[in-house]
Amino acid sequence: METAFDSVLFLSFGGPEGPDEVMPFLENVTRGRGIPRERLESVAEHYLHFGGVSPINRLNLDMIDGLRADLARRGVDLPVYFGNRNWHPMAEDTLAEMYRAGHRRILVFPTSAWGGYSGCRQYHEDIDRSLQALASREPASTTPEGAVVLRKLPQYWSHPAFTAAGADAVRRGIEKLGASEDSVRLVFTAHSVPSSADAASGPAAEGGNLYSRQVMAASQAVADALGVDDFDQVWQSRSGPPQIPWLEPDICDHLEDLAAQGVRRVVVYPIGFISDHLEVIWDLDNEAAETAQRLGMDYVRADTVGTDPRFIEMIGEYVENYVGGLGDLTAMGCGDNGRVCRDRCCVPAARPSRPSAPAADAT
Repeated sequence: METAFDSVLFLSFGGPEGPDEVMPFLENVTRGRGIPRERLESVAEHYLHFGGVSPINRLNLDMIDGLRADLARRGVDLPVYFGNRNWHPMAEDTLAEMYRAGHRRILVFPTSAWGGYSGCRQYHEDIDRSLQALASREPASTTPEGAVVLRKLPQYWSHPAFTAAGADAVRRGIEKLGASEDSVRLVFTAHSVPSSADAASGPAAEGGNLYSRQVMAASQAVADALGVDDFDQVWQSRSGPPQIPWLEPDICDHLEDLAAQGVRRVVVYPIGFISDHLEVIWDLDNEAAETAQRLGMDYVRADTVGTDPRFIEMIGEYVENYVGGLGDLTAMGCGDNGRVCRDRCCVPAARPSRPSAPAADAT
């Protein structure tokens, strides 16, 4: 029988917690990409609009508190640690802390439900980078006696709890409008990516476009749970130069099209995100909301799943299923120590020839 796991790493993107942290954070996000300073300053204004603070760390800590309580209820006695890709607490530092505390077999929960490079493979790369940093700090970690295993938990976009929590978030949004399911237009959004990146997502043998196919399937599942036959699935937060094709349509452009069709009530559900971080509150609560107001539309942005008890219980269920060492290693997205789940799966797309603006704080 495989050895049981002894701890959990909650792995996310990170975000600044004050004005002085905004530019260093953005420099971390874009390191090696040649982004001009003026482009970073433009994105920094989004953060400074909210006092230089991204809510992502606080919301992650809220989810971690919920997970700890759920694991205790299940009788699963595991400590839960928090680490980020781009800002403190950095995943490398957290792993070193875990190692010094004696943890050697670690389950990793990523704050992205999806396949694709940024949604899945980049988390494997975070794990690999953290292990390399650990080896430089703690040489004993490279010996058989000190070896560390970090097992990334699978993608969860199709889990019934993710669907149920999303459906209730939409219902609450509809109630805010004082409407019914058949009198509003339901629009799902997720983070846009370059079309080439979507084409490269998933195992090469399966033809690509895994990310966009997953987002559409998850949107369909939520619509089915609501009994809604007609909905739209669109994109937000594109940041590349205009000559590089990205997934479309953009949410604001789509609101223009809906208004031209006579639609007057819209509920937008950001299915691509699990918490209300900066890209949700800037792109949807500001830009899209202002577009809807200008067009004379009644507009509500539905909640993300965040701390919905069913979503937290889903994370606890994954941990419980894998903690004994018997979890399904063949599940999409699952892998040990940075190894991707499928051969040639979600390969990184080539960088655009011109620098693009960074994403804000995507999951």
